[in-house]
Amino acid sequence: MTCLTRRKMLAGLGAGLCIPGLVGRASAQALPRSINLTGAITRGEHATVTRVRTATPVVAMTFDDGPHSSLTPQLLDILSARGIRATFYVIGNRVSAHPLLMQRMVAEGHEIGNHTWSHPSLFGYSDAGVLDQLDRTAAAVHDAVGSSPVTMRPPYGHLYGRQRLMVHQARNLPTVLWSVDPQDWRRPGSAAVANHIVDRSRPGDVILAHDIHVGTVRAMPAALDGLIARGYRFATVSELVGWPSWDTRTIRRATRAR
Repeated sequence: MTCLTRRKMLAGLGAGLCIPGLVGRASAQALPRSINLTGAITRGEHATVTRVRTATPVVAMTFDDGPHSSLTPQLLDILSARGIRATFYVIGNRVSAHPLLMQRMVAEGHEIGNHTWSHPSLFGYSDAGVLDQLDRTAAAVHDAVGSSPVTMRPPYGHLYGRQRLMVHQARNLPTVLWSVDPQDWRRPGSAAVANHIVDRSRPGDVILAHDIHVGTVRAMPAALDGLIARGYRFATVSELVGWPSWDTRTIRRATRAR
């Protein structure tokens, strides 16, 4: 990864969506669906979610760049032992290689998000190129688990505001970024990753991590247990925002095969 960091991308974004009535849970029961977000992410940077403003102690754990053949199953075991559901932003070509692992994710209640087909920086991509990266991944996920992702996350956070709006209009996909970044891709060590997540997380945060790094997976028991000790509960991205379960919603599909 280049040193053009995620923080630079986030500097130009809004503070997130204001959802004062959110109630978070870590059980199998979905969050209340009474929150109406119709029209809330249809213009400019409002096509992007970075966090949710709420006083309720709930956060969303998100994991990028998988699935990984050995590390993702370890992470799933850690999450399962604590009854935590997360959101996995997956890479399409890795989805195609590990359909059974994708099926396990979904069976255990996790949400799947779209992280492009081959993990490029989308800066400089045409609109058609961006949509191709997303469409190929949506098809791979649907082939593996029977549902398509309903949110997307651009690699490195690299997607211009105009194109975030374009993706939302063309495919009904909001862009989900993050508000807590332990920069685990720098491999600072599992203790540093865990401490950053525990110390920096606040209600409504979207926490970024990667299930392709050994240190990250090793950090998760301490990170998750530390948040639990502080009274936090966990939600998928859709639950955090107040949307219905991801696998009950649909996206706009490409009008022709790519």
